Amino acid sequence: MNKWFNRLFQLDSNGTTVKREIMAGTIGFFTIVYIIAVNSLILSEAGIPLEAAIFATIITSVVGCLIMGFWANVPILLVPGMGINALFSYTMVQSMGLSWQEALAVVFISGLIFVFVAFSRFAKTLSESIPQSLKEAITVGLGLFLMLIGLEKGGIVEKGTNSIIALGQLGDPQVLATILTFLLAIILFMRNVPGNFLITVVAGSLIAWAFGLIDVQNTDEKAFSLSDYMEVFGAMSFDNLLSVTFWIAIFSLTMVLVFENIGLVHGHVGFINRPEQFKRAFQANSVSALLSGIFGTSPTVSTVESAASMAAGGRTGLTAVTTGLLFMLSAFFIPVIKLIPNSAIAPILIIIGGLMLQNIRNLDLKDMSESFPAIFIIAMIPFTYSIADGIAIGFILYPILKISIGKAKEVSFALYVIAALFLFNFVFHVIS
Repeated sequence: MNKWFNRLFQLDSNGTTVKREIMAGTIGFFTIVYIIAVNSLILSEAGIPLEAAIFATIITSVVGCLIMGFWANVPILLVPGMGINALFSYTMVQSMGLSWQEALAVVFISGLIFVFVAFSRFAKTLSESIPQSLKEAITVGLGLFLMLIGLEKGGIVEKGTNSIIALGQLGDPQVLATILTFLLAIILFMRNVPGNFLITVVAGSLIAWAFGLIDVQNTDEKAFSLSDYMEVFGAMSFDNLLSVTFWIAIFSLTMVLVFENIGLVHGHVGFINRPEQFKRAFQANSVSALLSGIFGTSPTVSTVESAASMAAGGRTGLTAVTTGLLFMLSAFFIPVIKLIPNSAIAPILIIIGGLMLQNIRNLDLKDMSESFPAIFIIAMIPFTYSIADGIAIGFILYPILKISIGKAKEVSFALYVIAALFLFNFVFHVIS
């Protein structure tokens, strides 16, 4: 058996073993399993039934990890992306007015475009055309956005009477439960306790129950069955295919998908010193994103938590395959997952957001033509509650500032085209 694994995943040439890879995949699973509850709750705010959203998240994660493991042979975990699921629910559905069925169709078409880019020369061209400062800014902006969503879900911040945002009611049971759970979560994380996020979800749910926020007796009004999920599987609606809003959503999602994953995949393959695997990993990412629309969820990304598996010694696709198989087993615990309250999830969003914010140290703040567009991306993503708009503003501002100081040649032709497309998007939106 070991010889078969070694031949399939090239374990010896990558300096690893079956035991180490399986352990790394297990650690990766416990690090990222929270996505089942978090992603499902966010998708439910778009109108997707919670039970179906849970199953869609699980099957998408299973397939994504298996594709990455067998095709790219790298320890990158593919699950529905945080931030992009917010774009799906809060921007495409709640703000732009698409139904969740139409939003799934947007995911599918964006995935098709992503696949075309990943399997062509455009992937390398785009990766080289985007300045590093803007790549870092997208990560930081997504982190700030996740922190805002986490604080909001936990009740720590709320809509103010004299301001846009104000401090929540600290005596409210949900806020108290969130604060206590956060303190536990950050201590576990700082002490690098294995499976700290999973422990946080379990302990946070118990804390919420103690505060009377969970009614165990009324959580299973009807048993979950596969028929619930089949109402979501392949439920894409192309009725508004010719509408401007539909294609604006496609454009926005595609830009976020492509550019966020270029940065993530580059970072992961660089971490394990296997940069030659970028192309295949990016391709696996694109196929998984395409399938997400069919399975009924927001697109998958090369999750940041993959670093946990790599730090545990994962170097090949066996790590990702192990995580995928563990996701499959998690389907048997759906009734338990449905009990998890916002106060148990919010601290995880806050911590992950804080981790992503640390990338701000990579920005060159001395060069204003580099840092100012990046700062705008970081600020505008949470302030506009739109990832796409935040990225667009930064991408438009970058060439403008470079031209203004006589450094137009530092901007690639591809970036000029991207900035023009973003600008056209804004102008067309105003006119329409």
